[in-house]
Amino acid sequence: MIAHSVAASAKAAFRTTLPILIGFGFCGFSYGLYMHSLGFEPIFPILMALTIFAGSLEFIMASMITGPFAPVTAFIVGLVVNARHLFYGIAMLDRYRDTGPLKPYLIYGLVDETFSILGMGQVPEGADKRWYYFFVTLFNEAYWVLATAVGAVFGEDMPFDTRGIEFVLPALFLSIFVSSWQQERQHFSSLGGLGITLGCLLAFGTAHFLLAAMLFIVFLLLVFRKKLSPLTGERA
Repeated sequence: MIAHSVAASAKAAFRTTLPILIGFGFCGFSYGLYMHSLGFEPIFPILMALTIFAGSLEFIMASMITGPFAPVTAFIVGLVVNARHLFYGIAMLDRYRDTGPLKPYLIYGLVDETFSILGMGQVPEGADKRWYYFFVTLFNEAYWVLATAVGAVFGEDMPFDTRGIEFVLPALFLSIFVSSWQQERQHFSSLGGLGITLGCLLAFGTAHFLLAAMLFIVFLLLVFRKKLSPLTGERA
């Protein structure tokens, strides 16, 4: 019975994360190719992808480790670039509450795409919540690491045009938003998120709006979480 539940969860997670496979395939391939262009052997980008597992930060770190030794700067840059993960963690407190020994890995693997699936979507019917969360996280990391390895090892030998494929991930986020909108009984949280983001964009500009918007959104979700849950139809 347990084995069947795990298998069903893995199958459901694979179906859910297939769009991310395409997006991560392009981004990870680009990262591996970029590291190769800097003169690194394939093992370095693969290990960085496996341990850091933060796409934008990995690109930044690639350039930093080729420059002067500055650990304090690297720490500050890493903290600022990935500060949004602090808010992801707060938003996932309830969902990760009963995940047991899987919880440390789920925390480590909580990237943007995983948060979008687990934070906004529902667990598919027949899947176990804990194992579904685990496999979504595992598959997403595997896609990134494997794509990085392909880019690092074979990048220069694959002359094909990849223009436009980077839109896969924005399209994925849009489809997740539409799915969440359709599942909501009311649309207060979705409209509130859009309104706050637009307001912060107008107030702080494109360079600084994201952190401010996340702060406002997380604050409002924490304050009104119990009132919003019955309206959105969210299941604990």
